[in-house]
Amino acid sequence: MPVIHATDAQVHEVHNTRFTSLIRPGTGSAELCVWQTEIAADSVGLPHRILGEEAFVLLSGEVTMSIDGESAPMKPGDAAVAPAGSMIGIANSTSEPAVLMVTVRVGFAAELPDGSTFTPPWAS
Repeated sequence: MPVIHATDAQVHEVHNTRFTSLIRPGTGSAELCVWQTEIAADSVGLPHRILGEEAFVLLSGEVTMSIDGESAPMKPGDAAVAPAGSMIGIANSTSEPAVLMVTVRVGFAAELPDGSTFTPPWAS
């Protein structure tokens, strides 16, 4: 069984958020991508439309998750699933970073507010 060690994971920093890529085609997965997302304190993520289903589990901190205009607070251990085609956003209004584990299928992409399509490198 191959193991991806945290020290070997690729890290990407975008919009006050750190994405640590753990499982993706580049590390041997054929179907799934898993990454850790750390959202800086007092920051709001860039709202975007996801072109595939995305699942989230909050590991630490607190966030507000918005899916298609419906917002709800999340505490550690809470989970959310955003359906393909939904508009999502995550906000951390606390003074501490928040950490989520996220999973999608290989080939995942998002549409940014300017209409461009983005395939995140942590999911390819």
